[in-house]
Amino acid sequence: MKITDCKKLTDARWINLFDVSYTDKTGRERNWQVVSRNRRPKCVSGKFDVPDAVLMIPLHTTEQKLVVLREYRVSLAGFQYEFPAGLIDKGETIQEASQRELMEETGLTLKRITGISPPLYNTAGLTDESVAIVHCECDGVPSTDENQGTETIEVYLLSPADASRIIADANAMCDVKLWMALNHFIGQGVDMSL
Repeated sequence: MKITDCKKLTDARWINLFDVSYTDKTGRERNWQVVSRNRRPKCVSGKFDVPDAVLMIPLHTTEQKLVVLREYRVSLAGFQYEFPAGLIDKGETIQEASQRELMEETGLTLKRITGISPPLYNTAGLTDESVAIVHCECDGVPSTDENQGTETIEVYLLSPADASRIIADANAMCDVKLWMALNHFIGQGVDMSL
């Protein structure tokens, strides 16, 4: 398998579509459309070492509960349960982005990071976007006062019993990473470390 060419098909602000040409294992030339947040997709640039975004798995230390959002997602035309997350700004570290995003989305203060994953990929068949999962502890009173105008967010502090109710609700839309973590949380409790 070898990348042979790449053409940018769109010119949008946040994401773009690229047509990537490649030679498959039989030597046949093929094409694949890739969505990327970068000027060139990572399959062309080779820049796989820095994540595009952070996703926090925050434990509220005072309440001993998991912090979860229910956020409106236009692509779903509804609300999805998910962890606080956001893009890493240029020049920002994973730690700085985690602290900023946690405060913006939940009003909570990041107290301690207990683990950071390497860049992980959500939907590699569609996009090269990667995320660093940040296990952390936080404190404070949940608030959505710092939400941006484009965000409609509800903040929840979940016990294992609360997590069980979300998992059991067939109509609840859940991010796949949250769903997996909630299953772990239900079985293991507050020890969510890497």
